Amino acid sequence: MDGKKFDLNSLIGFVLIGGILIWMLYLNGPTEEEIQAEKAKTEAAAQAETETLEKEDVTLTEATEEFSVANQQDSLALEKLQNRLGSFAYSGTLPSAEENTTVIENDVLALTVSNKGGYIIEARLKKHKTFDSIPVYLIKDGNASLNLQFSSENRLLNSKELFFEPELTKNGENQVLTMRLKSDADAYIEYRYELAPGEYMLDFSLKSQGLSGVMDTSQPMYLDWRLKGYRHAKSISYENRYSRLTYEFEGDDHSKLSATGEDDDLEKDVSWMNFRQHFFSSMLLTDTPFEEVALTSVDLVEDEDIDTVFTKQYGAKMLLAPKGGALAYNMNMYYGPTDYQIFKKYDRNLDEAMPLGWGIFGMINKYIIIPLFGMLSGWLPAGIAIILLTVLIKLALSPVQYKQYVSQAKMKVLKPELDAIKEKYKDNKMKIQQETMKLQNVAGASPLKGCLPALLQIPVFYALFTFFPTAFDLRQKSFLWADDLSSYDVIAELPFRIPLYGDHVSLFPILASIAIFVYMTMTMGQSMQAQQQPGMPNMKFLMYLSPLFMLVFFNQYASGLSLYYFTSNLITIGIMLVIKNFIIDEEKIKAKIAVNKKKPKKQNKFQRKMAEMMEQAEQQKKAGKR
Repeated sequence: MDGKKFDLNSLIGFVLIGGILIWMLYLNGPTEEEIQAEKAKTEAAAQAETETLEKEDVTLTEATEEFSVANQQDSLALEKLQNRLGSFAYSGTLPSAEENTTVIENDVLALTVSNKGGYIIEARLKKHKTFDSIPVYLIKDGNASLNLQFSSENRLLNSKELFFEPELTKNGENQVLTMRLKSDADAYIEYRYELAPGEYMLDFSLKSQGLSGVMDTSQPMYLDWRLKGYRHAKSISYENRYSRLTYEFEGDDHSKLSATGEDDDLEKDVSWMNFRQHFFSSMLLTDTPFEEVALTSVDLVEDEDIDTVFTKQYGAKMLLAPKGGALAYNMNMYYGPTDYQIFKKYDRNLDEAMPLGWGIFGMINKYIIIPLFGMLSGWLPAGIAIILLTVLIKLALSPVQYKQYVSQAKMKVLKPELDAIKEKYKDNKMKIQQETMKLQNVAGASPLKGCLPALLQIPVFYALFTFFPTAFDLRQKSFLWADDLSSYDVIAELPFRIPLYGDHVSLFPILASIAIFVYMTMTMGQSMQAQQQPGMPNMKFLMYLSPLFMLVFFNQYASGLSLYYFTSNLITIGIMLVIKNFIIDEEKIKAKIAVNKKKPKKQNKFQRKMAEMMEQAEQQKKAGKR
């Protein structure tokens, strides 16, 4: 065809090709005899399958799979399979014996429960989105299961393969869903879910009724809960670092499985367990502690470029203890944020499921930082709340910092005399140490006095280090160029991945690194030479190491944490300049040291011991030379 001209030859060619294809399909089609033979073969296979089903003692799992096939093919086969399932094939459940679901929901949580197995197959948090604006699902597409395993009529049964009968009712404003696995009209296993408005926590109970002659309670019975955690954050490796299985056992003891690799444990008297996925949690709590629970955790992120969907595979297999031949467990389920304020209101030690730090670090977070930040973020944007929190903390610690700077100023004043000692005894390191300690003791100055105030600040700094990565209030809160303070900020994407650093450039860690370098230059640079004694670490090396560590390792951390460090060091630099220029008078310090030198300074027990040890070492050295 040329332009709009009709090409007859092309049309004829296409018609011939089409005719040839139709003729070939006709020649290759099955004959009537072949169709009849195939039909006879199919019928024979179906007959053989029915005979095998009647003779073999199949397990419950195999029987239910065959039930699904038979239900589609033949109603007679359905009745035969029903008889094979024993007491739990009660005909009253037949109307629900299909893949139907029931939804219970409130304004924050939507739960979908399946007739098959009677457990939650979908849990959606209505008010939260993932990093890519998809609704947060804790359960979806078969990533979780809840299975009651028990024995009946010499067979091991799994409830997740059986069909429950649902009943949705109301209890005041609460939605109530009852799922019953029936053996008879008044004999059943029941799951009961009750969800109140505005709650992420729902009541959940497991009980049996009228099954004393059906359920074999002499055999172990287990409730097996499994969940594979979905990724919700921009960095799966960062999210995975804070995804962990935690639990309470033997009263008020708390523990956790490893955050990396594979880990398992067997615990007694477990009262709750949390399948934590960083900012979200799936929990099971019981009023009657489980006698024994086998807990497992498997890290699913080996390569963050490949493993991009799931973080951890969790499991908890709970040994049940029937009483009077029946099951009766009152429990709770929680599907919602890993939020300290929400956990705390339930008064069940759920805050122990959060990585807030141990001992004094956790106490600082719980009783100071979390309430203070909660108040600030309640009426200020999250970024401004971080800055204001940092200002308040630095002001509270300023007296400690003042003492630290005074000690450094004294060391600076003593530097000429310390240099003279080094020059006088340059061939005798032991003597340099002895004379240096004498001078510092007489003058009332010591590097240790500068280190002690810094050590007093460490609990606060560490508490904040654990607080920011777990602060739910920072999630998806923007500030300046950072679109999410709970994740890293990005000012440039890299075309490749740098080990430890990542495939992007974050600005807040760069600013924090610069601030740390300036701060360390001001503190260490003034007295570095005075403090650099034989055997002490290279302070100049430390001055460069800390900013480099911040620059590299914090590139993939929460930008809120980097914002805190940047602000904190900026304020510290300002406080130091104020102390240096307006508070501390070096001439007064010199005069005070001169007065101290004239006064006999009594050594404490530690100083005397150190002096004696150094004196003995000096004598041994002289004896060795002889």
